Amino acid sequence: MTAPLSQIAREKGIRYFLISFTDFMGTQRAKLVPAQAIDTMVANGAGFAGFAVWLDMTPADPDILAVPDLTSLFQLSWKPEVAWLPADLYTTTGEPIAQTPRLVLKRVLKQAQDLGYTVCTGVECEYFLLAPDGQQLADPQDRQTKPCYDQQALMRRFAVIAEICDAMLALDWGAYQNDHEDANGQFEMNWKYADALVTADRHAFFKYMVKSIAENHGLRATFMPKPFLQFTGNGCHTHLSVWDSTGTTNLFHDPAGALGLSTLAYHFIGGVLHSAAALTAFANPTVNSYKRINAPVTASGATWSPNTISYSGNNRTHLIRIPDQDRFELRLPDGAANPYLLPAALIALGLDGITQQRDPGPRNDRNSYTDPSATSTLPANLLDALRCLETNSILSERLGPEFVTSYLKLKHREWQDYSSHISPWELEHTLDC
Repeated sequence: MTAPLSQIAREKGIRYFLISFTDFMGTQRAKLVPAQAIDTMVANGAGFAGFAVWLDMTPADPDILAVPDLTSLFQLSWKPEVAWLPADLYTTTGEPIAQTPRLVLKRVLKQAQDLGYTVCTGVECEYFLLAPDGQQLADPQDRQTKPCYDQQALMRRFAVIAEICDAMLALDWGAYQNDHEDANGQFEMNWKYADALVTADRHAFFKYMVKSIAENHGLRATFMPKPFLQFTGNGCHTHLSVWDSTGTTNLFHDPAGALGLSTLAYHFIGGVLHSAAALTAFANPTVNSYKRINAPVTASGATWSPNTISYSGNNRTHLIRIPDQDRFELRLPDGAANPYLLPAALIALGLDGITQQRDPGPRNDRNSYTDPSATSTLPANLLDALRCLETNSILSERLGPEFVTSYLKLKHREWQDYSSHISPWELEHTLDC
């Protein structure tokens, strides 16, 4: 039995707990609870007004209760007297709130479990380090045309990078490398894959941690998909494998299969490709997202993001890459993707592919940037992606129709808000029409 959190707090020197949940838009919401009151919050939940955050609720709805998950505790390395706890949302009568992103992921993982599967994921979260005003890169010397793996630029940010990596090591995530990415001022940090829910919680905390540590160094970190038109955008490449119910045998691995993958793996990939256009509503959830996946060539010579619905071997120009004989990499998602809704939608489509035995078709090993061939293209904007989601019964059924309806409602409202603004481009090109 897990010890009471108040006891853990005394042992670890924790004075406060952040009881946190992630809403539709990926924004983290929290209440700061003193250690003396934490056991009561564990038993009863922390109260929030649902309409005050990005959930499909009204001011007339009763409070929602955030019940923390005691198995996922993250002590803040930069402020060790505070610990972060991800939470699930419930009504005051104890009913789970179906539109909670973390519970949507749990719903899909239960579907996998019922089929005898455990799903493991890993994420590669890219981010920029900017000046505090968010308008320019923090490092004015970072100017190489091809800055990827730039040793000098990496080491000029050693203090920030090392502090974040040290924190991941202390949390036992299995951090194993850090690098300067393909855009000036852009970085990526890698840690070991894990159970999909564990990775999602780590993903959510990682974004909070990076932003907080950057602020402590007088910088601003952003995971925005495309903050600079001339540079490569922020991806969130996701690696996935399916294991048996005990989590000991990788069911994607087959030495006799093409590129070392099993028939099960190819069916999973087939399911993802079958509904990839609808998946973009979760993998690329903002207006800005489509300036990354449909971008022209960047200063470095490539966008490193997919434009077509296709899969390949170790070829980074496609939506799905097979880098090894035990997993695949989805290169579609960007830094705005919700840490819980992204894997939920991805796994839902893969399970559909398995149950329907969907064929992904022939592998495409061409350079899709220069030779897209006849492959289907991705949605051109958020509205197109939402329309694809509206007509996709697979995601509605597996994620829950109530959730998908609410998500579409809020995202359409976001598109309408964007469309109601007049941009400088419109004035420049239309004022004298």
